[in-house]
Amino acid sequence: MRNQKRLSTKRRTSNGAWVVAVDMGYGHQRAAFALRGLAVQGKIIAANEYAGMPDLDRIIWQETRSVYEFISRFKKIPVLGDLAFSLMDKVQEIKPFYPKERPLEPAGLQLRAIYGLMEKRHWGRHLIEKLDERPLPFVATFPALAFMAEHWGYQGRIYLVVTDSDAARAWVPLFPQKTKIRYCAPSQLVAERLAQYGVPKENIFLTGFPLPEEFTSGEGFLQTKKALARRLIRLDPQRKYLTRYADVVRSYLGKVPTEPDGAPVLTFAVGGAGAQQALGEQMIRSLAPLLKEGKLRLCMVASTHEDAALKFRRAAKAEGLSAKEVEVVSCKSKEEYFAHFTKVLGTADILWTKPSELSFYASLGIPLLLAPSIGSQEVQNRKWLLRIGAAVDQLKVEYAGEWLPDFLKQGLFAEAAMQGFVEMERNGTANIISRVSAS
Repeated sequence: MRNQKRLSTKRRTSNGAWVVAVDMGYGHQRAAFALRGLAVQGKIIAANEYAGMPDLDRIIWQETRSVYEFISRFKKIPVLGDLAFSLMDKVQEIKPFYPKERPLEPAGLQLRAIYGLMEKRHWGRHLIEKLDERPLPFVATFPALAFMAEHWGYQGRIYLVVTDSDAARAWVPLFPQKTKIRYCAPSQLVAERLAQYGVPKENIFLTGFPLPEEFTSGEGFLQTKKALARRLIRLDPQRKYLTRYADVVRSYLGKVPTEPDGAPVLTFAVGGAGAQQALGEQMIRSLAPLLKEGKLRLCMVASTHEDAALKFRRAAKAEGLSAKEVEVVSCKSKEEYFAHFTKVLGTADILWTKPSELSFYASLGIPLLLAPSIGSQEVQNRKWLLRIGAAVDQLKVEYAGEWLPDFLKQGLFAEAAMQGFVEMERNGTANIISRVSAS
């Protein structure tokens, strides 16, 4: 460890925490945004964009982000795109879990590169030393940040929130048996995987993924249950699931409405790199007849990608669809997007998305319709969701106007909604805050 200091040299405080993320994709920032109530002054620190950052650190972060976003978009180019992405994804590969007992997996190229940049370029040292002037608990949602804190001898407790249902070796430092990093695991699989990598078991806490507290605490949770009850009847118009599992539904939700209060709302979410725009346009064309007949409503979440929003509006207009039939949501900043997305989810009946960090939102009783995976983490998230039964795989998008109504008639989405609600942990935010506050 670098610059290791004795904890007695500075008075430790318990007034909040440094919640630190990176502006690269949505997964790490979405988790951090849910923890803003824990953060000092409610502000999330972006490790790649903070004031006073050394020029060299800024360059390293910019190059890292540029490569990630370029390859994510480049993936849609036939042959070459898949090849480039597969090479990048190889360093994040998650190996089969079984057999459980096996030699510790060595550090990969990506992890060695991170430590090389810290050693040779002092990457992250400025940020860690700046925060170490007030050594509050350090809560990171991106692994390199926790590695930096440990490497540069941060005096406070270091927490790392894992943002997928399984974890690659890159989430664990060079010498995991000696690490002081405390892991917040979103699933039992992650907890066991970290132990398999050599992280001391006393450093692993099964917390769940941090979700917006608007859905999970107090009155918010009561509204989540009421929304699920209304959602189930919209998703199961012929009551096939509701009839068969009436006792289960009643035990969790109480009485369910007898008639739907409107057409189901299908919400589509574009990822951080904006690589799914073509899928969204194709979806609008395929579902246009259902939308015109009032059998379905569509909400296209373009997030911060104005180009995607423009394409979605053009596609809807070309099909003669109104803004009431196809709502397009776009925001100017990620903070605005995360806040608005919470409101959007309040009216969503089905969430069509790739199996990113949004996989954990199935715990709110919102069934997921899974777009193709991008990367090893999403492949594992898909397997996990399907094993739980909280998601349904999409079929060919050009025929969505045919198979989507069939899935509704069969009650598949209603079943997925209840499976996610019953089987998944949704109190990750409260659990993490409680764990960190106790340190």
